[in-house]
Amino acid sequence: MKNPQRDAEQIREQALQRSPAQFLELYARVGEHERAVMLAVLRERTSSGQKAIRVHLGDALHPDDLPLWKQTHPDKAPDAELTDGQGLTVAGIELSVLHTPGHASGAVCLYAPALTALFGGDTLFAGGPGATGRSYSHFPTIIESIRDRLLTLPGDTVVRSGNGGETTVAAGAPYLQEWIGRGF
Repeated sequence: MKNPQRDAEQIREQALQRSPAQFLELYARVGEHERAVMLAVLRERTSSGQKAIRVHLGDALHPDDLPLWKQTHPDKAPDAELTDGQGLTVAGIELSVLHTPGHASGAVCLYAPALTALFGGDTLFAGGPGATGRSYSHFPTIIESIRDRLLTLPGDTVVRSGNGGETTVAAGAPYLQEWIGRGF
């Protein structure tokens, strides 16, 4: 975020105006700090009686992302942890949490088998892996996550990444060695 306070307010307003399915799509397309804001919106929507997305655990994140959470929410703790393999129901859709470190230590993707879709966040994009040039990211780790966690999904799985266009698991698989060779 360029201006964390202003950007957080814009993300909050956008999130409040979304239907549950639109909220999930927006969540998949924003960065780590914006996701922390959106998790707080889940809590706000639920406590105000507005139509909310029902994630059984409320504000949940992988424990490895707690340091990033604390940067934007120093006085709040998440309600619960997301764990690898955990099942969630969002807007009536069953999701499986896949811990995919690399872009961030606690990065997760949400796999929706019924939609043949993966909400890939910043792990996999059309054209390659997510950014790993930050102090909390690591290129060999993101490659391992993509190889071992994502490219093992059915080839027709649509990857809805945090930025840019969609791809499929099958479209990305042939390029793994090229990504490793170029180092990004």
